[in-house]
Amino acid sequence: MFALRNLAAALLAASAAGAAAQTPPSPAPAPAPAPAADVAVTAAEARSTATELAGKLEEGYVFPDIARRYAETLRKNAAAGAYDGFASGRALAERLTADLRAVSPDNHLRVTVGGPERRGPPPPAAGAVPAGGSPPAPRLAFEPIEEQRVLAPDIAYIRFNGFMGTPEEVEAVRKFMTDNAGAKTLIFDARTHRGGGLDEMDVIFPYLFARETKLVTMDTRASIERARGAPVEESPSLRLVPTSEDVVRREHYALPSKTEKRLFGAKVFVLTSGRTASAAEHFTLSLKRTHRATIIGEPTAGAGHYGGMQPIGDKFAVFIPVGRTYDPDTGKGWEGAGIDPDVAVPAADALTEALVRSGLARDEAQRISATVKPTGTMVRREPRPA
Repeated sequence: MFALRNLAAALLAASAAGAAAQTPPSPAPAPAPAPAADVAVTAAEARSTATELAGKLEEGYVFPDIARRYAETLRKNAAAGAYDGFASGRALAERLTADLRAVSPDNHLRVTVGGPERRGPPPPAAGAVPAGGSPPAPRLAFEPIEEQRVLAPDIAYIRFNGFMGTPEEVEAVRKFMTDNAGAKTLIFDARTHRGGGLDEMDVIFPYLFARETKLVTMDTRASIERARGAPVEESPSLRLVPTSEDVVRREHYALPSKTEKRLFGAKVFVLTSGRTASAAEHFTLSLKRTHRATIIGEPTAGAGHYGGMQPIGDKFAVFIPVGRTYDPDTGKGWEGAGIDPDVAVPAADALTEALVRSGLARDEAQRISATVKPTGTMVRREPRPA
């Protein structure tokens, strides 16, 4: 699986492995058996894995200069035998990831145990139907849309755990927007949102913007596009921009609905936490920099480079970022730093604050907020790099 249009598929595949794969168990003391997700590796396999990883990063990582530094470190360590002593695939994957992030932090770049055949086949392409009937629904360890309802008169609420881009989810988002087109306030809860793709955004934005609006800019390493094709599905909301840099540049636009205009003046709030990541940050920045929403909560995770999974041999895979998304006004992205909220409050209090700003008394806002119980974590998975 590869690139942004398959980032949601990568999350689907990871979820299909089960919730345990999302949060690995604490290491067991010897001589307890290795976790089922682990694999044994030889010294020769460890060296070849590091060497192959170095080549893949040189070919595709978003910043060529950093890619060269990654590759140099991996080859140097492999030649010195730094990876020879790792009999556990999981431990080797963690060490390779740590070595790369020590060179240059990137919150998407990660080596994991399991090639494609260990993770299971990727989901079928959109619209593909296998012989004999309809494709089976993906099995998820989480619900992409966990909750949606009217919290109070004229205040509609929806909570996302991911933008998976399935036809069912996209249609559910469209229905939420049309069913609540008369609301005075919309609250998008992204506090447990772990990422995905653009499809859901391209359903939401037309209801919110009264005029065509540039949202963010996306640069993909040109060598990737030449070798593998575009990492995003072309659509009217994505426009190619000529550039002399060795990147393929696209600008993401909000294209107003021509038929439904009632939400153009609605209040919009986005709730964030340290777990709000990747596509959720794209969504957050798009609404923040255009001043179309008030962002309430905590700084986001800081995972700003899009990409996809690639196999390394038959025992490992790596998520390689091939592009970056950033504010077209400043040229700055959010990798590592995250996106600061407009109103900083603890993530657990963000919904209460949004309801108060929607016109409810604080005690009523607190009462309603207490009935909303996200199942996912709002805590950042790992510390921000220094």
